[in-house]
Amino acid sequence: MAEQNTGPLLLPILGDQLTRDLASLRGRTKDDTVILMMEVWDEATYVKHHKQKIVLIFSAMRHFAAELRDAGWTVDYVELTDPDNAGSFTGEVARAIERYDPRAVHIVEAGEWRVQQQIEEWPDKFDCEVEILPDDRFVSSIAEFREWAEDRETLRMEFFYREMRRKTGLLMDGDKPEGGEWNYDAENRKPPKEGLEAPQRPLFEPDEITQECIDLVAERFADHFGSLDSFRWPVTRDQAEKAADAFFAERLECFGPYQDAMVHGQDDLFHSMLSTSLNLGLLDPLELCQRAEQAYKEGKAPLNSVEGFIRQIIGWREYVRGFYWLQMPHLQRANALNAQRGLPEFFWTGDTDMRCLADCIRSTRDNAHAHHIQRLMVLGNFCLIAGISPREVQDWYLVVYADAYEWVELPNVAAMVLYADGGELASKPYAASGNYINKMSNYCADCAYSVSKKTGEGACPFNALYWHFMHRHRDTLESNHRIGRIYSNWDRMDEDRREDYLNSAESFLETLTPADKSWARQA
Repeated sequence: MAEQNTGPLLLPILGDQLTRDLASLRGRTKDDTVILMMEVWDEATYVKHHKQKIVLIFSAMRHFAAELRDAGWTVDYVELTDPDNAGSFTGEVARAIERYDPRAVHIVEAGEWRVQQQIEEWPDKFDCEVEILPDDRFVSSIAEFREWAEDRETLRMEFFYREMRRKTGLLMDGDKPEGGEWNYDAENRKPPKEGLEAPQRPLFEPDEITQECIDLVAERFADHFGSLDSFRWPVTRDQAEKAADAFFAERLECFGPYQDAMVHGQDDLFHSMLSTSLNLGLLDPLELCQRAEQAYKEGKAPLNSVEGFIRQIIGWREYVRGFYWLQMPHLQRANALNAQRGLPEFFWTGDTDMRCLADCIRSTRDNAHAHHIQRLMVLGNFCLIAGISPREVQDWYLVVYADAYEWVELPNVAAMVLYADGGELASKPYAASGNYINKMSNYCADCAYSVSKKTGEGACPFNALYWHFMHRHRDTLESNHRIGRIYSNWDRMDEDRREDYLNSAESFLETLTPADKSWARQA
């Protein structure tokens, strides 16, 4: 370690840390600080991210840098096209240390394990002090989650969520939950009624900065997945707040009942569409929850909608972050069900006669978004029961969604969607036949396949694949208290009926063309 110098403090800010109250900024003096922001090739390409995702992050970063400069901060912003760009966070911090000879580097811990491993090498690489600060933008710290998880036989989100309710005081009546129940999920499973439509969410036309990013991505990332034509995501805190205002005013009331509903061509329904802004740091999760609670107190939204929204943020979002750090790095290699099939090509092209899958993939391609039930019970359910390799599915989800960062994507996909962790996170695999999709959507009515037909030509593939999945994993799943009884239904079928299911599934699986691997993680 070199002798302490008197240079400025160097503060690297990562692309998902676009928060004015970030721990590394708090209490700093503007005349003695240099903020470093970096667009680097390694991060844009370690998987071939959706074009809109790259535009979103770069544009939000550039807007945030401009806001900081307007507020009087010194910002050293390295664009992707800078001819001296080192292409990595470590390389760019090293170059900045050469430029400024800082007395110290202070950085907030990274959201992703892979990036955090790089940062933890910096104290040995650089001849100045490096301090890594906790990311306190979450209700629960990583250390708090570890303490909660210690010595527990099972890690269930519901019990963690109750602790978060107590800690924040959200929807609490003294030491009891508002309304007498912790969870109103039973009221939030309405299928879509005919003609169900939601108000249009705010769309933000690209300004000059965003258009520059669109042009950059179109040129430099032309072989990446997705369309740029419909890019309308909020890229500043002001825009994100306008999007939040619209959700609370127009869609929160119906969010709860219809949060599991799916309607062909209705990509957003009553969902908040705020996850991109939350995960970039443009919105504060606790503030959003407090606004939702206030809407309930003012009689503007029912308890079941408000509780469901709050549970997604201080329950599920906080829980999967803690679970991610608890389970890394082995979670990314988990494959408890030994799924080995390659990801089908139609996940990239959308060229499938299964109307539900085709619509979800279309929305994913065009918008870099599909809502959580589409991700879990259509796309994810198919991958689960078809036995698709977890690593390929994980990388696909990480590539295609604008709100996907590994800390939130990996637990959701590996553990929730694919049961690859063997049940550490989820109490059962979320496998379903076509009946679930038919109940919760209008996809099946005009599908080329018949959801009422169980086997043979023209039958919904989900029906046979479901029983094929249950049959091949009987040794693992029969003892599961939530789904084990299903095997009694299988056993009551005559042998010919069971053979029809298995043969129909095998015939369908043989039609799947695996995608090439050029899109996947290379390391």
